[in-house]
Amino acid sequence: MRTWCKLAAMLTALLLVVVALFSTSSNVSAAGEGKITGTVKLNGTPPHAKTIDMSKDPVCQKAHASEPAKVESVVASPNGGLQNVVIYISEGYSGAATVSTNPVTIDQHGCMYVPHVVALDVNEPMKVTNSDQTTHNIHPLPAPGSGNQGWNKSQPPGSPPFEVTWKAQEVAIPVKCNIHPWMHGFIAVVKGPYGTSDNSGSYTVDNVPPGNYTLTAWQEELGTQTAKVTVAAGKPATADFTFKAK
Repeated sequence: MRTWCKLAAMLTALLLVVVALFSTSSNVSAAGEGKITGTVKLNGTPPHAKTIDMSKDPVCQKAHASEPAKVESVVASPNGGLQNVVIYISEGYSGAATVSTNPVTIDQHGCMYVPHVVALDVNEPMKVTNSDQTTHNIHPLPAPGSGNQGWNKSQPPGSPPFEVTWKAQEVAIPVKCNIHPWMHGFIAVVKGPYGTSDNSGSYTVDNVPPGNYTLTAWQEELGTQTAKVTVAAGKPATADFTFKAK
């Protein structure tokens, strides 16, 4: 009986040690992941945002009856914050793809692509939806030889969403609608952690392991910029970008 008690005590102690080691390992792993934050600014006067004529489709025109839709090639806030800029690690990252369990979504809403620029990782699922009461024909155009396969799919009103993935890094794939020629957007396929600037120009790149990286900011009209950053365990790095208005 005494032997069994000793054995039970030893097993209990061993189990507690294993649990403690696992907990410590998990905490270290979580703390080791850093992030990169910053802002993207536009230096100069933003280009005039042209009004889009949607009169060829009454549904589209009605969706913007109170305020006409405008071209979104360069969108800047009053304080110069630049929206829809994709920020990604272009050098130094050797980890696995950061595929999310929740697919990113590109929606056809108000006869516009929302968001205008979608960023995602290689093989990360992308959900395509149609919120409009009119038919759209979404048509991404990856570059020949990029490793990505183009497609052209029609989505009538009320049709279910569908999911797609992209096999190769490509920044960025233009998207158009064959039915509504003013509809334009971009899909930026990257490898590793990424972020997209919001309406104030701010961005965050999460889940970045400690290390030295080259960070690239891409904007559809203004090109790219790069910055060197060092991410320490559990500490955010900062990188700001400024694009010059044309």
